[in-house]
Amino acid sequence: MSETPPPNHPAGYAPDKVWQWNKESGGRFAAINRPIAGPTHEKELPIGKHPLQLYSLGTPNGVKVTVMLEELLALGHKGAEYDAWLINIGKGDQFGSGFVDVNPNSKIPALMDRSGPTPIRVFESGAILIHLAEKFGEFLPTEPAARAETLSWLMWLMGSAPYLGGGFGHFYAYAPFKIEYAIDRFAMEVKRQLDVLDRRLAESEYLGGPEYTIADIATWPWYGLVAKGGAYEAGEFLDVKSYKHVQRWTEQIGQRPAVKRGRLVNRAQGEPSLPERHDAAELDALLAGK
Repeated sequence: MSETPPPNHPAGYAPDKVWQWNKESGGRFAAINRPIAGPTHEKELPIGKHPLQLYSLGTPNGVKVTVMLEELLALGHKGAEYDAWLINIGKGDQFGSGFVDVNPNSKIPALMDRSGPTPIRVFESGAILIHLAEKFGEFLPTEPAARAETLSWLMWLMGSAPYLGGGFGHFYAYAPFKIEYAIDRFAMEVKRQLDVLDRRLAESEYLGGPEYTIADIATWPWYGLVAKGGAYEAGEFLDVKSYKHVQRWTEQIGQRPAVKRGRLVNRAQGEPSLPERHDAAELDALLAGK
């Protein structure tokens, strides 16, 4: 049942002439949202023993990168060994000075590539996937048409996921009260996106074509979770089972060993989980139940 809107939020709300940040936004995650950038406190980031240092959390955006790294390791790229440090966004870790130096946008994930003479910072999950794909020559085709198709679907995901998470997910699951217009607006958009995916996957095994690419690695943590009804407990509401080709693709990718490994890294809750990862043996032991 929908909650009744509070007295200070009437249906006839009209925006002020100039918006002022004078009250909390309400709902889950309200404490991590603010209208200004920059650090709130001094805190240096730890640095581990591997060339790649990942600062992240096991949300869909974070899972993209850990899956990519595990896929590269599965192919034998030893240079893809990494340390994964937990950034707890609920505690404000993303606003520490060290993290802001790596990602001025204060969002996970962020990567420091220390494999060369000059450290390279990479932020935004799509940029990290491209950086790693080009660095190791994997999961991004070099043939022009296939490369363009893969990058197009990657950019589709980067532009679409905010409507799913910050749009539908927020108003359906996290807002302090239900707003019919907002839920209807974003549910319509999410279902349109699922239809876009379903039509593409009806004609192609993977998003970029016949090969598994960074487009799939980026999209699966978001829309695979939706397809299985695990996002916002909205599977029935969105009728996700009707998207048969998305379901097939979700199952297919979910069975990949590197995907099973990557989705456990930087996971802050639930079992099994590995909040921080510094050695492949840690994941081996976790998956073996030791």
